Amino acid sequence: MKFRWVSIWMIFLAFSCWAQAQPASEDRGNAESAAAEADEIETDRDSFTPAMTTVGRGRVVVETAYTFIDNREVYETHSLPELLIRAGIAERLELRFGSNYEVGGAGNPVSANTPDDLADRSELEEATNVSYGLKYLAWEGEGAIPQTGILLNGFTPTSGEVTDTHMSGTIFTGWTWPKGWSWDSALRFSTGSLEEDRFHIWAPSTVVKIPVGDRWKVHAEYFGIFSDGREHESVQHFFSPGAHYLITPDWEMGARVGWGLNDQAPNFFVNVGGGYRF
Repeated sequence: MKFRWVSIWMIFLAFSCWAQAQPASEDRGNAESAAAEADEIETDRDSFTPAMTTVGRGRVVVETAYTFIDNREVYETHSLPELLIRAGIAERLELRFGSNYEVGGAGNPVSANTPDDLADRSELEEATNVSYGLKYLAWEGEGAIPQTGILLNGFTPTSGEVTDTHMSGTIFTGWTWPKGWSWDSALRFSTGSLEEDRFHIWAPSTVVKIPVGDRWKVHAEYFGIFSDGREHESVQHFFSPGAHYLITPDWEMGARVGWGLNDQAPNFFVNVGGGYRF
């Protein structure tokens, strides 16, 4: 029943975003002007916290990555290609589609573009899934008012032991300071399941990003994964620094590493990938 109400809420929120995404001509002009001033790709895969921007009307961004996770007590996890295609249907609204393959003794909790999987397995298991959703930037941000938006995703398995479709909703917000520094935060709520156990997952995150020259940007991030209502509750804390490089304004490559800060979190992870804007 809880999953049914979460699904209804997601559908209602998605419809509300679509309705609000039809801006007046003045708002559309302001949004397009702001986008022109910061005309460079910004991928969602660059950190666990999603980017504070959308791809823009008529643009398409393709992202991909590989993640290695050193789990503490079970086999390591490999996750790829973490494919995400983002298509702008309005200046502040994008549609999203992705797919991924995982193999290992646990799921991948460190990539925000993949579903949360809190299972620990005694044997190697493989799984694939597809994802779909939308991202809407509600406020561009000005002065003390932060950029704010929502991200809605669905994840459906296409192979493996898990058969449940799960939904997630993320609220993200952030400020950009002089010299290009930014502080972004997000809170994600998603559904989860392990066999007959149904529960919810909360994932708060916050990241500071600092430009280094014209093409480099470095960041430091905290994020957590907390189950709610699970038979055996799980709490995972992570610290993750990273960097990305703009090869061109439309082509980005980057890497991030991270460490689990408590015994329930993996020892270590590394994520390498990039994105291209058409």
